[in-house]
This record gives sequence, C-alpha cells and structure tokens, in this order.
Amino acid sequence: MPLSQLAKSIAESPTLRLNEEAQLLRDKGEPVIHLGIGEPKNKAPINAVLSSAAKLRGGDVKYVPTDGLPSLKKAIIRYTEENYGRMVAPENVIVSVGAKQSLFNLLFALLNPQDEVIVLAPYWVSYPEMIKMVYGVPVIVTPGDGSFVPRMEEIERAVSPYTRAMIVNSPNNPSGVMYPPELIADLVGFCERRAITLIMDDIYHKLVFDGKQAPSALSYTDADIESTHVVIVNGISKLYGMTGFRIGWVVARRELVSVMTNIQAQTTSCPPVLSQAAAEGALTGVQTGVENLRLLIQNNRDIILNELRAFPGVHVNKPDGTFYCLPDFSAYNRDSVALADFLLKKALVVTVPGREFGMEGHLRLSFAGAGKDLLEGVKRMKWALDPNAPNDIYIGDRKLIRDWL
Repeated sequence: MPLSQLAKSIAESPTLRLNEEAQLLRDKGEPVIHLGIGEPKNKAPINAVLSSAAKLRGGDVKYVPTDGLPSLKKAIIRYTEENYGRMVAPENVIVSVGAKQSLFNLLFALLNPQDEVIVLAPYWVSYPEMIKMVYGVPVIVTPGDGSFVPRMEEIERAVSPYTRAMIVNSPNNPSGVMYPPELIADLVGFCERRAITLIMDDIYHKLVFDGKQAPSALSYTDADIESTHVVIVNGISKLYGMTGFRIGWVVARRELVSVMTNIQAQTTSCPPVLSQAAAEGALTGVQTGVENLRLLIQNNRDIILNELRAFPGVHVNKPDGTFYCLPDFSAYNRDSVALADFLLKKALVVTVPGREFGMEGHLRLSFAGAGKDLLEGVKRMKWALDPNAPNDIYIGDRKLIRDWL
C-alpha cells in the first residue's frame, strides 16, 4: 500500500521512542534510570482528581463545545488575567487535547504551503515536524556564539518575505534557559511591526528558579488581544504534573480562535470532558502544590548540576527553569544519537540526543524524577564514559566491569 510522501518524511518522536525502549527493558527486569522523560513524578492535584471523578460519577460524559467547557474557559480567562495582566473574552480562548494539539491547530490555521516559520535552536523536537506536516518550512536559527540564546540580528537575518510565524519557548525545552526580557521585548516589537505571528509556548512559564520570573510577551505590546500578533499557548501538563490528562489552550484574537475551532471540530470534535473537568479543578483549586513542585524541581536541578560539573569534559549551562538541562558531551562523542544508544546499552541510562533539538554533541537530561535516580544516573554515565572513573560498578545486583576504555 503506497504511503504519502509527506507522512513518510515525518520523523518519529525520539522521546516517545526512548520511553518505549526503556519500558521494554524495565519489563524484562532491567534497572533502567530514565533521564529522558519530560514529566514530573508528583500526583495530580486533589482538586483535579475530585472534579474529574464528580463528572464521571454523574455519568453525563457526552459531547461538549468544540472550543472547551465554558467553566474551564472562565478559569483560563482568570489565569490569563492573573499571569499575563490581560482580560480576554471566551471567544479568545480555545481548549485542545494538550498544548501539542494547540500548537498543531495553530500552525494549520496560520500557514499556507511553503510559508516559513522561524524556530529558535535549541528547540522542542516537534516544532519542525509539525510545521512540515502543514506544508510549511521550518527556518532554524542557531546561536552563533555557542550559547542557547540567539541574538536579534541572527533572527532578523533569517526572516524573509515568506515568514509567517515565529515560535518562542522560554523557559526553553531542552536547555532550561530563559530568554532575557530585552530579547522578548525586541521579538514582540519586531513581530508587531512586521505582522509576523509570535507564538509563545509558555508551557513552563511558572516553573522558574532562583526567584526569577518569566517575562510575559503581552507586557511588551500596547495592542489589544484583537490586534496583537502575540499568541499564547499553555496547558496543565507541566505546571501541575498532569501530562496524561492532555489539556492545553490558546489565547488569541477571535478570528484565529474561530478558524482553530473549525479545524478541531473536523478532527477531535472536542477535548474529553473528564480531562477538562480535571483541568478546571487544577486551575481553580489550592495552588500550593505548584510551588511545592517548583521547589522540588529546583532542588533536583541543583543536584544534577553538582554532579555534571564534576564530570570531566562535560560543559553544562545552569537552567533557569523547566526540568531539563542540555550538557555538551562532545568531548566524548559528537554523535549524540550514537552516544545516547551507547549509554542505554552499557549503563541502562535513558538520555535524549541533542541532535533532535538542533544541538548535536549534547544530550538532554531531565531532572523531573527522584534525586537518587539523578545521582545514580550520572554515576553510571561517568563509569561508562570517563576513563578516570572506577572500572567496575554495580547496576542493580550485577557487578559490571568496563572493558571498552
């Protein structure tokens, strides 16, 4: 059976593939340490669970409005006012099956074939593939100075008459870096002047460390929500550790939300009512769990930084937020895919190749898990890569001898 050339050109998700490989090893009883997965280990907030359970107990689990339950949209409107300083209308909000679908529907609504989208490296693995799936062209901007923050001149040089949109994710997956306020301000001003849609992927915007605060793009424009070119994408997955509920949203001008609603109506019809009830419970319930999660992840950040800085030949930038870091392992192997496969095979440690994020020679490590797993994971990586590390190690109940260095 012949397949579409476009479909065949779309790469598989490396993070999901690694999750599956790790699970297969675990099913065989192997003591795998997973430093690749992007989800916190906390339980869903009790208000989220109770709200979803109440809806389930009532048994009224039917179709709901395509763009989201009115009560959930009300909670999102309040969240937007509290965190972005903007009052928006229900018609400016659309709820989708995760921020991932929000982004896809947004790109589908914005792009014509061969329209270009500026993507700042390092970038989340799905951005370029989503753009290609709607016949757009991803234009990657990689910082020339080796940092994770591009300069405005580099971004401007990449813009062409075909540029339709730009995606900005700050704090950034995979690096954990937060773009400085002056860069966000410059991006907003540039996109407003050039009528380029600035897509702010804010899924990590409250998971920020050391007393810092993520700058809101909407604070750098005087345009109202109906005339600004800034679009906000957010969701419950990261902030509340509710990855499996799959609820995200977009805040944008009414015309764009209306088109996205038509797209969603012809694909998923509506987000699941049980998940929407859970999202509403999370947004309107007690928020102490958010701060507890942030503090836990910040502590984990400090643990893994301390271990990586004692790792000879590895360079790592201090993350400002998220639960990821992107250390440079090119001193050991510039081929990050080969290096990640080697570490999984030899040390039973899951990492994600930097190549998938536009940063070859790096590995993305997640510190969302338990502190003891971070310590053990980096210890195994040192054993596998560093000639000065002890030659033997216990992994599980087996003693292994390194015989390749």
